[in-house]
Amino acid sequence: MGQTSASFRQDKKFANESISLSEVISALSFAIDLTEGAVQGHALRSCLLGMRIADEVGLSAEEKSSLYYALLLKDIGNEEMIGLRCDRGASIVSKLGMGQMAAEAVRSLEEHWDGTGYPKRARGERIPMLARVCAVAQHLDVFSMGRNANVAMETLEQWSGTWFDPQLVRAALSLNSRGALWTHCKSDDSHQMTRAAVLDLDPRSRQQLDDHQIDRICEAFADIVDSKSNFTFRHSMGVAELAYGIAGKLGLSADRVRLVRRAALLHDIGKLSVSNAILDKKTRLTEAEWRVVEKHPGLTRQILELIGPFREIAIVAGEHHEKLDGSGYPNRLLSADISIESRIVAVADVYSALSEDRPYRAGLVHEEIMPIIRALAPRKLDGDCVDAMAALIGDEMEQRFEPVGVGMEELVRACA
Repeated sequence: MGQTSASFRQDKKFANESISLSEVISALSFAIDLTEGAVQGHALRSCLLGMRIADEVGLSAEEKSSLYYALLLKDIGNEEMIGLRCDRGASIVSKLGMGQMAAEAVRSLEEHWDGTGYPKRARGERIPMLARVCAVAQHLDVFSMGRNANVAMETLEQWSGTWFDPQLVRAALSLNSRGALWTHCKSDDSHQMTRAAVLDLDPRSRQQLDDHQIDRICEAFADIVDSKSNFTFRHSMGVAELAYGIAGKLGLSADRVRLVRRAALLHDIGKLSVSNAILDKKTRLTEAEWRVVEKHPGLTRQILELIGPFREIAIVAGEHHEKLDGSGYPNRLLSADISIESRIVAVADVYSALSEDRPYRAGLVHEEIMPIIRALAPRKLDGDCVDAMAALIGDEMEQRFEPVGVGMEELVRACA
């Protein structure tokens, strides 16, 4: 379990460390790899493979800078339909400030050299060069997983001139023959070593982020998480807005309010690992399905802890389902373990979850939610946070309503 939010002490080596773009994006690419059908570490390995091919064919520094982030973020769209996924991915890449070349690389990722791809059936050199590199890199990683790397090389050569740019295929074959292609890119290579190699390739020399840029990245990844299911649309942003307001009402300092908002934006990033068959299920979850759901806060913490200066955000975000009486998850913490920041996010998350539609019930209105929330405080939820939220939203109507017919088991499900 490690440190809790209440016992957190900033590691000296991170105390005054600025945050680099590559550090954040490479960590969050790990979260993207948790989605259904994805392979852990795929984005990092694809990045190494693609950047080596880019060097081999002599791409410019500007092109390589855009390619680096396109490779890490190419799978960022969640939609199952290829065209929609690539368009959404390109839109998010643009929102993150990665530039037009990176966005176009993601948008054209599924185009084929012979014009049989998507979304525009572009052919040959009409396909952006960076998209062509991304296509070769992702093929190499996907086809080498669980197989000998030679299988990936053989199929790449077979599809030269049909799916793949022959020039890039020749570059990959040359690198492979010299033993310069697969370092840190094999399935049994450690994730830590692969990520370290990716960070060493950072073309922007570890560009440092300001607060506005960090907030924009947190918002973009909140959008990715929320788009996973129709029933979580704007959930993370809603939790962040409410948590921000509660923190302000409680008089927290500006830096603590900012931390609360970022933790709230990212609190459900671990939920990318949960199947939509579970998230969208209209009937009662099985015990096995509940065990899957209850892993997501721990995964949130694991992902965010990859970013050293995000360590406290990681802990707070990972505690959003803990309850003061020890009945929460994943670590059954007690009140003494849980900071005011974590308590704020927990209250905001419960309120937002109850207000939203779920597969098995319609969302509740404020006057229905508040009696439920009041019943959970102060045993499970922090009473001061609940009072601050009520003052923020306005609770003059709540006494006119009795708690609606939501049993405790359903309430727990509503707040998962």
